[in-house]
Amino acid sequence: MKRSAFLVLISSAFALAQSPLWGQCGGNIRGPKTCVAGAVCKFYNPWYSQCIPGNNPGPTTTQQPTSQNPQPTSTPPPGGDLPSSLKWSSTEALIGPKNDGRNIDGIKDPSIVYYNGVYHVFASTAQSAGYNLVYLNFTDFNDAGKADFFYLDQSGIGTGYRAAPQVFYFAPQKLWYLVYQNGNAAYSTNPDISDPKGWTAPKTFYTDMPDIIRDNIGDGYWVDMWVICDDAKCHLFSSDDNGHLYRSETPISDYPEGFTQPVIDMEDANRYALFEAANVYRVNDYYLLLIEAIGTDSRRWFRSWTSNSIAGPWKAHLDTESNPFARANNVAFNGTAWTKDISHGELIRTGYDQTLEISLCNMRYIYQGLDPEAGGEYNALPWRLALITQTNSSC
Repeated sequence: MKRSAFLVLISSAFALAQSPLWGQCGGNIRGPKTCVAGAVCKFYNPWYSQCIPGNNPGPTTTQQPTSQNPQPTSTPPPGGDLPSSLKWSSTEALIGPKNDGRNIDGIKDPSIVYYNGVYHVFASTAQSAGYNLVYLNFTDFNDAGKADFFYLDQSGIGTGYRAAPQVFYFAPQKLWYLVYQNGNAAYSTNPDISDPKGWTAPKTFYTDMPDIIRDNIGDGYWVDMWVICDDAKCHLFSSDDNGHLYRSETPISDYPEGFTQPVIDMEDANRYALFEAANVYRVNDYYLLLIEAIGTDSRRWFRSWTSNSIAGPWKAHLDTESNPFARANNVAFNGTAWTKDISHGELIRTGYDQTLEISLCNMRYIYQGLDPEAGGEYNALPWRLALITQTNSSC
């Protein structure tokens, strides 16, 4: 082979295998180890490197895991400073229903992990007839709208009511878990996240709705299950659309069995102040809690709290409409805002295991938004997915 042709092939290989801006470029991945033009791979530790803005000097070699199985993120990257206020910029709507005969009205409730150079997204499909789940993947958010859908009713998850997924890799068992609601708190497992047909039939964490939830739910709904683990225990959070955040726990060695009866971790007499879609993340040596609220303008937004323990107590952080974690008034749009709701979603984590670690450096949040003029039956609302990126990062 001529040297010039060989160099062309090598250059093409690098172009086809590059991580996007803010993507992972080293550590616990077997995907791209270089960044696209305009970004440089910043090394944080042997477990994590990230593409940040800068001039790309060329390929950078980073340490790779030796196991064929995903490895837990043992040491989180620098977490950045806890901000006293946040500013974000939003994309346009990126992901919506396909014209494929499914007659889906909305794509909502996304969960996301970045693994092996690919963004893996799970979401609810909503229509008047009910909910189920969908999976898609892509390597660049610019291509998210073109990603093929795999409807998870074609997997062991099956048909019927399934909604509000959360995905993570449970390292002790070398299994991916998809947690979701099906009238109970349900889960399915899969050894390979890239094989959407591989998800098992639903199992539940509880035999029935726990008494404490039944006694406090009023006319709300039991929704939005969320699992996070520390070194000793796994914790299961849920909400009731009636001002209560519930939590139960089990030893990590017993997961997914053995969860205690839930306790009320937080409550508010104003049900809309603690409505639903709770997220809990590890940030270095503390935890960040996000909860979706419905504002005085009837628009959805996120409040935040912090704690030294997953079990709380939780200290208010960015929890007012004038200084929110994420709300239409601290999100910039290109031109006219396509949504006034910053609703159910998930931060893009630095890893993918059960510890749910994040960095406060240039945070990104995939969320559901809604045309401000849309109305009608809730299940048929035209929710779409988009991405907000922090613009006032301290690092």
